[in-house]
Amino acid sequence: MAGPTDPRPEPAPYPEGWEADVVLRDGGTAHIRPITPADAPALQAFHVAQSEHSIYLRFFAALERLPDRDLARFTQVDHVDRVALIAVQSAHAEHLDPGSAEPGEPREPEEAGRPGRLDTADPGEPAEVIIGVARYDRITADEAEVAFNVSDAHSGRGLGSVLLEHLAAAAREVGVRRFTADVLPQNGRMIAVFREAGYEVRQTVDDGVVTVVFDIDPTDRSLAVTADREHRAEARSMQRLLGARSVLLVGAARAPEDSALDLVVKRAFASLSRSGTRELHVVGLPETHGHGHLPLQEWWSQPGSAPGEPTLVERWERLADVPRTIELAVVALPPRDVVSVVRRLGPLGVRSVIVLSTGFAETGEGGLVLQRELVRAAHSAGMRLVGPASYGLFDAAAQPPFNASLTEELPPPGSLGLFCQSAPMSVPILASVANRRLGVSSFVSAGHRADVSGNDLMQFWEEDPATEVVGLFLESIGNPRKFSRIARRLATAKPVVVVTAGKSGQVVPPGHAVRATRSPRRTLEEVFRQSGVVRAANTHEMLDVAQLFASQPLPAGRRVGIIAGASSMAALVAEAAAAAQLDHRGRVVWFGDDTPEEDLRASVRDLYRGGECDAVVVVHVPTVGTASPRVVRAVADAAAGSAVTTVACVLGLHGITDALTATDDEGRRWTVPAYSTPEGAVTALGAVVRYATWRSTDRGRPVTPAGIDRNRARRLIQGHLAAAVSGNGPVRLLPADAAELLGCYGVRLWPSRTVAGPDEAVAAAQELGWPVAVKSTASRLRHRADLGGVRLDIDGPDELRSDIAQLQERAAHLGAPYAPLEVQRMAPSGVACVVRTTEDPLFGPVVSFGLAGDATELLGDIGYGIPPLTDVDIAEMVRSVRAAPRLFGYRGLPPADIDALEDVIARLSVMASDHAELRVLELHPVVVAEHGAAVLSARIDLASARRTDTSRRSLPT
Repeated sequence: MAGPTDPRPEPAPYPEGWEADVVLRDGGTAHIRPITPADAPALQAFHVAQSEHSIYLRFFAALERLPDRDLARFTQVDHVDRVALIAVQSAHAEHLDPGSAEPGEPREPEEAGRPGRLDTADPGEPAEVIIGVARYDRITADEAEVAFNVSDAHSGRGLGSVLLEHLAAAAREVGVRRFTADVLPQNGRMIAVFREAGYEVRQTVDDGVVTVVFDIDPTDRSLAVTADREHRAEARSMQRLLGARSVLLVGAARAPEDSALDLVVKRAFASLSRSGTRELHVVGLPETHGHGHLPLQEWWSQPGSAPGEPTLVERWERLADVPRTIELAVVALPPRDVVSVVRRLGPLGVRSVIVLSTGFAETGEGGLVLQRELVRAAHSAGMRLVGPASYGLFDAAAQPPFNASLTEELPPPGSLGLFCQSAPMSVPILASVANRRLGVSSFVSAGHRADVSGNDLMQFWEEDPATEVVGLFLESIGNPRKFSRIARRLATAKPVVVVTAGKSGQVVPPGHAVRATRSPRRTLEEVFRQSGVVRAANTHEMLDVAQLFASQPLPAGRRVGIIAGASSMAALVAEAAAAAQLDHRGRVVWFGDDTPEEDLRASVRDLYRGGECDAVVVVHVPTVGTASPRVVRAVADAAAGSAVTTVACVLGLHGITDALTATDDEGRRWTVPAYSTPEGAVTALGAVVRYATWRSTDRGRPVTPAGIDRNRARRLIQGHLAAAVSGNGPVRLLPADAAELLGCYGVRLWPSRTVAGPDEAVAAAQELGWPVAVKSTASRLRHRADLGGVRLDIDGPDELRSDIAQLQERAAHLGAPYAPLEVQRMAPSGVACVVRTTEDPLFGPVVSFGLAGDATELLGDIGYGIPPLTDVDIAEMVRSVRAAPRLFGYRGLPPADIDALEDVIARLSVMASDHAELRVLELHPVVVAEHGAAVLSARIDLASARRTDTSRRSLPT
């Protein structure tokens, strides 16, 4: 189909940014990329493999093979007016040669063929097969005709919907705004793909053909549909990972005895061989490795496995001999051998792979390239990848428990889901979990998180009935926008406790490929606050908070009672409670060595049942001797089933203990968590109270201001970037251009005129209307009334000429170069504010708000928000700055129009969220009067940008 112009322009460069790995509905993966002429044979093979029915639905005719002319037309596209995307996977059956060398140790001629040996012959990149095609041909400047074709063998995996998302995103980049398609009435599945994507579909029927038309700009519904599909697909992939029933361990056959790699292999074998009914297949380990001699191809019951549930272990000489029923592979090999092995796992049916080996991105550029090859090999074969440098994973809640990690002993089953990126940090975290006797549902260590990340596990834990609390140790966050979106959804149902490497969260350890950020350190804190995430200072505090969430009900409020045996301890708790913003008003129960047990129980019971406490802190630390069992028992019995959140600091007790466990009237067991110090107990309680408050508070609705023209704004931005000399930008917009762009989002820029001297200034003032302000545009004096760069309330020509002379004299005195002047009609008096948005490479759009003035900037009195924002987010951002009282009638001033101010912030947040090209957008000042908010000046810098989180589903790149 011809494009909208003739002759056709030269093809655009291959759009690498359109390539993406995606998770499909069944949890498997595929690679999406633009088609190339070299794909013609694969496209023909794809077509020939389709059923007659599918071919008829696509082409409205029987077509055994694609004619050469059509094949050329389908594969030779310009990536602008004619675009085609294909979904591909590796051709498993075609690249496996049973007689070829196997990856592993270097081949030695005299040892080739020895049992248990692996060889490093790399099969290279396997051939790709096409499993889905999506294309459009432009009809007009903003409309294109689309067509989709999904492999019959891969039907039902969600390929149609994900291809539609990516094709629509590509179309929007080149100015297409609407898709149309001609579909046969019996092709209800394709019509459903369009409608279920969340777009407003219009359809007509003419001559037995259904014509479908829909706009492709994202809508609230289409974005919600995409997020829900992403959630279900990623959760499913983690379910497959943790629920694997058959496992393959591929280890280094000739690693030096007791080397790091040898020890890793031994530990992995020991863990897997105790995993109950799961089948364990082993390749590359000597027969004496791990637990003694094991004949090849002999099923074996491993001693020490669950009673009555033997582990079945089978050793194989080569990967090619392993049965094609493997669900999970665990690999511990030298780095380059890992890539070769992963390429060979696809034919075995492997769905997920855990790489325990190190030696990848943490070693430098060469290792990073190797890590990318590893990810590509896994995703091309439809697998999710955990690692490299992973500590493994386990599912303690499974029956029997499943252990594919390097830990020797699993914690007891419980409700805490744990994620840890670092393998070394997994060791002390799990040791602390064991010391506390804290129950865990599942654990995953992602290592360098080249693929599987904390986002994936949060998706899974949201639906996992065994998990009620989530704890995350994050060394880096590769996609904060996606993290925020997922965490906010999860935190509304289950608490999420996070520790980051470094307070700023900007520490990037070796091995983690993360975009650099220009945002201030407080940005990540705002991401967590908006998302309802509980941020802990360290792993010890994370587990302190997690054990309270896991063992006690959420508090209904901030009122705190104290049970103590010493006044000094009670005072310490009261001070800590005040610091944690808890409400303690003298609600104290005292006990001593001579307090009768009946009196003690009655006092404790009254504290719990009196309705005056939402939480109770118990401190029992005798100066000499041991803690009194009667005190401990009285507290445990009273707390059980009381709905009063309780924490304790009792000498000799730590974590989850039997001593502080009791049963309520319904037979449910409750445990009061024990802490090493009173301050630790109160700190954990304060974090839980803040979370409970966040969860019970209305978080508002996403802001959707009226009067927005996204399409016009996009055309203006693309036009300015196209007209720029340098395509890299940034491009500074002229005031008139900035006003036009802001107008697309309903933000009115107060009129002004740039003048060269007094005569032009007077003429401008006459046009705009008196009184006026005159401002210097010199960078040193702009917005600097304190330096004489601004003169206000000028109500006549003579005063204006005089003020201009003084302003120019002041500029000369300060050595400021000559710059034009700006004349503007005076706005109503009010509070001057600054609203900014910046596009950060890591965080995406970051909105900030503060009152204008150097003091605000110097003191960092600025509130931040990460779009998309709700009305509550914006209200909290305005009120979060310490100078906010000036907006609410401070010391007799009239209250400012907060609604008008919040409307401006809302419009800018939506604008920044819509357009990644807005490198900087600054409104300075925004004068908020008693009625209305006047935007007096705007700076807009444009530059090309790509975000880590977009409207299309994709895995990390």
